[in-house]
Amino acid sequence: MTTPADVYDVRDPELPGRLLVVERDEWVPLLRALDERDFALPVSACPGWSVRDVLAHCSSALVRVVEDRLEEGVFSPEANERDIAERADWSNARIVDELERGMTEAGPAIARAGGVLDQIALGEWVHAGDVRVALQAPGAYGGRGLPEALTLLTAVTRARGHVPLHADLDDVDEPLKLGEASGERPPGRFIGDAATLVRLYAGREVDGGAGYELAGVEAAELNIFGG
Repeated sequence: MTTPADVYDVRDPELPGRLLVVERDEWVPLLRALDERDFALPVSACPGWSVRDVLAHCSSALVRVVEDRLEEGVFSPEANERDIAERADWSNARIVDELERGMTEAGPAIARAGGVLDQIALGEWVHAGDVRVALQAPGAYGGRGLPEALTLLTAVTRARGHVPLHADLDDVDEPLKLGEASGERPPGRFIGDAATLVRLYAGREVDGGAGYELAGVEAAELNIFGG
C-alpha cells in the first residue's frame, strides 16, 4: 500500500509550476491594484528592501530561470542587489509585467531541472507572503496556494535531508512528515497552524498571536533559506 511518505519521495516535476501559476492568479491582480506609494513600503522580512525591491528580485530570479541565465553565484546577496539595481529606472507596472511572465513561464524550466530549482518556486511563494504582510493584505503564507506549498515544502526538505519533523496542523487534515526519513534522528514535533509552520521554515518572524508547540528541534534548525 502506498503511504503519504512514499508519495512525498516521488518528485512531481509539475508541482513548482502549479504553485507559481496559482499564486500568480492571486498575487498579480493585487499588485496591479496598488497605489504607487504602496510599492515603497518596507518589507520587514527583507531588511532594507521595499515592496518594489522584493518584486524586482522575484521577477528577475524567475526570468533568469526561464532564460537559463544561472551562472555561479546568481542568487547571492550581491547578485540580488545587482538585479534590483538594473531595474531602478523601470516603472512599477513593468516590474509586475516581468513578474507575471516569470510566474507563467518558469514552471517547465524548473520541471526540467530535476529538482535543483524546486525551492525557487517555494521562495517566490514565501516572498508573496512577505509582500502581503507589508501591505497588510490577507492570505500571507496561506491562501489558495497553501496545499501546493506544503507539498513542495515537504518534498524539498526530504530531498535535502533536512531535520525531521512531524507537523500536526490545525487547518490541514493530514499530518506532514518533513525532512529526512533515515531514522538517525528522532523527528521533532510541531503543533499549530500551517502559516506558522511556513514562517518557521522560511525564517520569518512568527505572528505574536499564533499559538504553537515545537519540541525536539530548535526553530532556527527549520530555516531552509538560511540567514
